[in-house]
Amino acid sequence: MWDFSISRSFGLMVRTLPFLIFRMLTYAGIAIAFVIVTGTGAGIGWGIGSLGGEDGQATGVMWGAFSGFGLTAGALYLAREYILYMVKAAHIAVLVELLDGRDIPGGKNQISYGAEMVKERFIQSNVLFGLDQLIKGVIAAITGLMQGITAILPIPGLQNIVGIIKAFLKVAVGFVDEIILAYAMRTKSDNPWQSAEDALVLYGQNYKKMLKNAAFLAVIVYVLSFLIFLIMLAPAALVVYLIPGSWSAGGFIFAIIFAWAVKAAVIEPFAVTCMMDVYFKTIEGQTKDPEWDDRLSSISKKFRKIKDKASEWVGGKRPEASTTAAASQ
Repeated sequence: MWDFSISRSFGLMVRTLPFLIFRMLTYAGIAIAFVIVTGTGAGIGWGIGSLGGEDGQATGVMWGAFSGFGLTAGALYLAREYILYMVKAAHIAVLVELLDGRDIPGGKNQISYGAEMVKERFIQSNVLFGLDQLIKGVIAAITGLMQGITAILPIPGLQNIVGIIKAFLKVAVGFVDEIILAYAMRTKSDNPWQSAEDALVLYGQNYKKMLKNAAFLAVIVYVLSFLIFLIMLAPAALVVYLIPGSWSAGGFIFAIIFAWAVKAAVIEPFAVTCMMDVYFKTIEGQTKDPEWDDRLSSISKKFRKIKDKASEWVGGKRPEASTTAAASQ
């Protein structure tokens, strides 16, 4: 049915417990920031709105809460580059080592170990962040191939089915790009753009198998996230109760935030581990297919930009591309 081992992936996750704790503290801090700033905004709005009576208080609470929520979301948007660099990528680097059977340090040393590996490959966070954004665009183009193919097939209801599949794959794409970044860690390439180019071609020529597994994982992520959302409704309702005034939507929104925090801290790295397991096994011994290189170049401007960046990385000369996945080990 699927090609990843849930038990093995879970076991690898346990071995990176320091990173799981680090991720939980990071995303819990973000969730708490949402609650505190939103609650503060609601309190300020309640105070200002009290000048206009009960109706003014209700309106003030609503606008104050939304303002606080938006302020926190904006701060998170600005911090996304740091989160990718110091939290996600460093964890991926350690997981790659474990998948290849290499020992890693435990405790806090594990976190610094992963961070050093990321710095060796990407030097600066803006390089990693820029590459990540381009990779997401290329992956979206690959998944779009399926919709383009089915558009010409005269099968009733097929487009609706594909639409549902693509909705699940939108979740899957959220962690498939991290698999491409993991390839750079595994190959220990001095040119992150070149390794991304190679990894994307290898992913493209195996897209059916990769998307099948990504779809299964997306379902697992959806189900677990929904269950966590239901569990989080109770504490979220308590938080809303403590906020001045009445804000009925607050419980629902806070439950989503809490569920998102758990998903990002625990569920997402589990899904990434599963996908890395599938990807590395699938590409082992394979060579890059020139036809897929040309195909990606024709359908994605972002892939062409990655190729240009790979050329520019070493003084304008294209580095020698890796020819096999096996040689990268």
